[in-house]
Amino acid sequence: MTARLIDGKTAAEAVRAGVAAEVARLSAAHGLVPGLAVVLVGDDPASAAYVRSKGKQTVAAGMRSFEHRLPATATQDEVLSVVAQLNADPSVHGILVQLPVPKQIDPHAVILAIDPMKDVDGLHPLSAGLLASGLPGLVPCTPLGCLYMAKTVHASLAGMEAVVVGRSNLVGKPVAQLLLRENATVTIAHSQTRDLPAVCRRADLLVAAVGKPGFIRGDWIKPGATVIDVGINRVPTADGKGRLTGDVAFEEAVQVAGAVTPVPGGVGLMTVAFLLVNTVRAACAAAGLPAPKI
Repeated sequence: MTARLIDGKTAAEAVRAGVAAEVARLSAAHGLVPGLAVVLVGDDPASAAYVRSKGKQTVAAGMRSFEHRLPATATQDEVLSVVAQLNADPSVHGILVQLPVPKQIDPHAVILAIDPMKDVDGLHPLSAGLLASGLPGLVPCTPLGCLYMAKTVHASLAGMEAVVVGRSNLVGKPVAQLLLRENATVTIAHSQTRDLPAVCRRADLLVAAVGKPGFIRGDWIKPGATVIDVGINRVPTADGKGRLTGDVAFEEAVQVAGAVTPVPGGVGLMTVAFLLVNTVRAACAAAGLPAPKI
């Protein structure tokens, strides 16, 4: 068997096109232009590149982009002051503080300071509680991308056995909650799971989010299963440049799975696309408008 590749580029383009159409409609019908603010502390090259990408895609979708950069020496109070200003700014509908932040800053304190109505990263405890309760709210972007990609393969996830490997607040827990909403039967596996390969082999849908390159082997995968690889790991190469790889042993997986996301070119491209979706949703909620159908 050679697995179908779930193309993140095509999927992300479709989502961004839907966002642009909705932004144009909101602007024309209501004079509403969603605004996304990103706060970057320090000069980490990967974070800086990611922030630039977010800004470009925000503007390309017809939205307002606000970027706030602070030095690596910034204090926690200085970061919280910027967040407070953005909370009070009616032109800003979504706030994202780029993680990780320097060690002198408590990321949890920063997340708690963000207005939950503007929490487009979906990390505020209120956002997590709404998701766990099955109520409307802002959901972390990467899990939304995982769900979207799974549904490009399966029209319905109801009744499927899903295994999520990883229990982080950013991916593992929220993607499990989203799958429960779709009526899948969900197992969250982790470092203390007994006989992890056997648990993975039960999965019709396997989501890998552990941050370890090639951790999920081909013989851990049920034949014909759909595999969503969230991992983005840089591994060394002979030329010294390194290469990106996922949490799944890709060459092994494609011989067993029915469908699999590649790395790069998979879930990573969906994260920014759904950041834009969340910003539009937040803007509609702030304006008292119905949730957009994107």
